Amino acid sequence: MVQKFDIEGLALIEPRVFEDERGYFFESYNQDFFNREVADVQFLQDNQSLSAKGVLRGLHFQAPPYDQGKLVRVIKGAVIDVAVDIRKSSPTFGQHVSVKLSEQNQLIFWIPAGFAHGFLSLEDDTIFSYKCTNVYHAASEGAIRYDDPQIDIDWGIENPLVSEKDLEAALLENFSSPFE
Repeated sequence: MVQKFDIEGLALIEPRVFEDERGYFFESYNQDFFNREVADVQFLQDNQSLSAKGVLRGLHFQAPPYDQGKLVRVIKGAVIDVAVDIRKSSPTFGQHVSVKLSEQNQLIFWIPAGFAHGFLSLEDDTIFSYKCTNVYHAASEGAIRYDDPQIDIDWGIENPLVSEKDLEAALLENFSSPFE
């Protein structure tokens, strides 16, 4: 099942999970299904991160021509995952969608290029997986402040553990988006 949102382009995928006394099985990615039901893209890089409870990563993006769409899911643990529309011509510029991804719900979140992305780890040893439509390019990376009052994301935590680089990210009001 694929759920779409009011912000165009975002999609939440609920895979069909087969469970029995041995455990479970599901397809975490099927190119034909994804291209037909969500977006016609090709993935070029897979990433994985490990985070302690309370770690907040984001809100990150890569500027064109190295812009990335991301297909994200949690392998172990749980996160609050957020996508912020940073497409200048979008009627939903500056708006966000927040979803809970966990090893229990097995949900998979599609975030196309033109969005800033971040997540908050809700459990220790959370393993987060990303499929990306482009390779990492350090000179193209950018960020928006996770606590930007204009975006007003409810992370559900007062003092997350955030990198120095993310603390220095721009506020939306001072941000010139590279995305049309």
